[in-house]
Amino acid sequence: MQTDREALLNAALDHVPFEGMNDRALLAGAADIHMPESLARVHFPQGGAGLAAAYHRRADARLREWMETMPPQERFRDRIAEAVWHRLSLVQPELVRAGAATLALPGHAALGTRLLWETADTIWSGLGDRSDDANWYTKRATLSAVIGATVLFWLGDASAHQAETRAFLDRRIDGVMRFEKAKASLRRIPGAASLGDLAFGWIRAPRRRNLPGKMQTR
Repeated sequence: MQTDREALLNAALDHVPFEGMNDRALLAGAADIHMPESLARVHFPQGGAGLAAAYHRRADARLREWMETMPPQERFRDRIAEAVWHRLSLVQPELVRAGAATLALPGHAALGTRLLWETADTIWSGLGDRSDDANWYTKRATLSAVIGATVLFWLGDASAHQAETRAFLDRRIDGVMRFEKAKASLRRIPGAASLGDLAFGWIRAPRRRNLPGKMQTR
């Protein structure tokens, strides 16, 4: 059953291509479903940035569900590429472009970075990553950069079936895999693992906790 917040999000998104990802779209959507402005601002206190975040996270949630039944791939790098590619299919370019313009504003840049990180985490977690040290961060940082660059390329791609975007993505994924292989090779050097533990052994992945009264962001 659709919640009031979801209904407002869908109604507001209808206005984004004309108004932008902002308060005007939010309030126009609220008017469409006869929701008071005060209640609309309770659901999305950040205005356009909140709309952009909700749209982004909804696609992440759908990606998470898809990855649970993800078609098998022989190579691990192909599974990463397919996950990123499928994530692009879950959103509309005009809405992503509007959301990116809003999240690029100085007051929302940190949120935009966090959203990219969340998508990278969704993919790595969906692929079964169980790292609990510095690797948890490096994997997500490198994939976040790949996703961000690929989205920008995709938004300007006029090729048939976005073939140029797919080629761009494949090149970037190959770069990620080379980086991961280089890390693995370095750890096989005698003494390298011990030095790494001394330098970064204190780093741990954040614990996932659902505390009583904590507002869920997904």
